[in-house]
Amino acid sequence: MLSLTGLPLQIIASVVALCVFAATMWFWPRLGGGGWKAWTGRIGAFLATQIAVLVAMGLIANGYFGFYSSWSDLLGTNGKPGTVVDHQPNAAASLSVTGEKNMYSAQGSARDRSGLIQEVSVSGRASGLSSDAFVYLPPQYFQPEYAQRSFPMALVLAGYPGSAEKLITLMQYPASALSAIEQNKLPPTVLVLMRPTLSGNRDTECMDIPGGPQVETFFTSDLPTAMAANYRIGTDPANRAVIGNSTGGYCALKFALRKPDAYRSAVSLSGYYTAPIDETTGDLFGGSAQLKQENDLLWRLKNKPAEPVALLLATSYDENNYAGTQAMVNAFKAPTKLSTITLDTGGHNFHTWTREIPPALEWLGRHLTMPQAA
Repeated sequence: MLSLTGLPLQIIASVVALCVFAATMWFWPRLGGGGWKAWTGRIGAFLATQIAVLVAMGLIANGYFGFYSSWSDLLGTNGKPGTVVDHQPNAAASLSVTGEKNMYSAQGSARDRSGLIQEVSVSGRASGLSSDAFVYLPPQYFQPEYAQRSFPMALVLAGYPGSAEKLITLMQYPASALSAIEQNKLPPTVLVLMRPTLSGNRDTECMDIPGGPQVETFFTSDLPTAMAANYRIGTDPANRAVIGNSTGGYCALKFALRKPDAYRSAVSLSGYYTAPIDETTGDLFGGSAQLKQENDLLWRLKNKPAEPVALLLATSYDENNYAGTQAMVNAFKAPTKLSTITLDTGGHNFHTWTREIPPALEWLGRHLTMPQAA
């Protein structure tokens, strides 16, 4: 079966839409008249054209934005029976590698020249949650001169509903990181690429929801523990950063401000500063006004003691978050460090974010520290 997000299906749907449109124009004169057959023919041709065009546009939009990653995801059938995993008391979070592929660059495809992408499954003890992820290991990870070195880590989060694959194929984080590393703008860094959604398709806004999924605990406790246990990752919070777009940007800032012992640097691309409540989120705060306030980032900057973290906020004069970004700039205080990227124009889309990723990675290079040599 053709991939739901693949280019071949988009091309086929577009060709079908064009053919249906052309057929409608060709047969339209023959559907004239006032009888019921003529009316039925015209209505049928009109509906067929509209449906074909909408299907083609929907497939192209889904392929670009990654709303649904597969047919089973679209149809709500993406659910093999769960596998029971028995854990020992006080066991660390676990991680298993389920696949891998080489990165490709101008230097070739060998992993010690361009790096390696691994697909992994992470299970968290503290949160009780599990999730798939992609891990990009830079070429230095495999080079003899770095054999005894640990590396910094950057968690990369998509928006909601988002797709981790799009962080690789469309936003090109591994390729951009490799370029920044080769230009000495970023230390050799391990990337962990994920969706922020860990509980079905619910938009949890990376919350520890009262009586619900403990998503913040997974990302700030379980994931760093699992990565450090399975890769040569530095354990100092200064060795860890998080970057995300849209919902992922809100989560990135929240992790740094609420859990600075997990991440000391955070980048938000078109992120917002307070969690929305709608049909995709449900009740995030259990009716607690205090909990809602605690997750309002502007309120935290104004009312909580400043944390020793570095934040980068990306926006444009056209973005809905522009006014909120200015309010954040006016509210922060030392020792928090805050920087911004403001584009002349740019909407809430992948094209805007791909323009912001290179300078954001360069900014991370100034704030993400390389672990000390053993």
